Amino acid sequence: MMTDPIADMLTRIRNAVRVERPTVSLPVSKVKCGLAEVLKREGYIWDWHEVETEGEPQKTLHIDLKYGPNGERVIRHIKRISKPGCRVYARANTLKPVLNGLGISVISTSRGVISDREARQRKLGGEVLCELW
Repeated sequence: MMTDPIADMLTRIRNAVRVERPTVSLPVSKVKCGLAEVLKREGYIWDWHEVETEGEPQKTLHIDLKYGPNGERVIRHIKRISKPGCRVYARANTLKPVLNGLGISVISTSRGVISDREARQRKLGGEVLCELW
């Protein structure tokens, strides 16, 4: 039984980026799809899509990872902030830019999963899922 599926997703992405895989596959959930959509909007991945696999009841989420023109990594650091044992929440006015604006934090709000930039614009707070640059 997996206790933290978000951490599993981030670890799979981190490992795939380190060995320069073009895609990564993982089980689907609404939060994971929201996280993948934020990564796509912010330019850290090319695209994501859900695929139904034969013989399995659950869909699979495929994420197309992004690399630079010379093969350099777009995602250099990815870290889980709020964990099941220690949840981290932040208000919109306490959200600080990651790496002076070069990175992002992903926030789970009442309006869905959004980046810290969008949360500050919309004046929304929530659970800080992860940060990456």
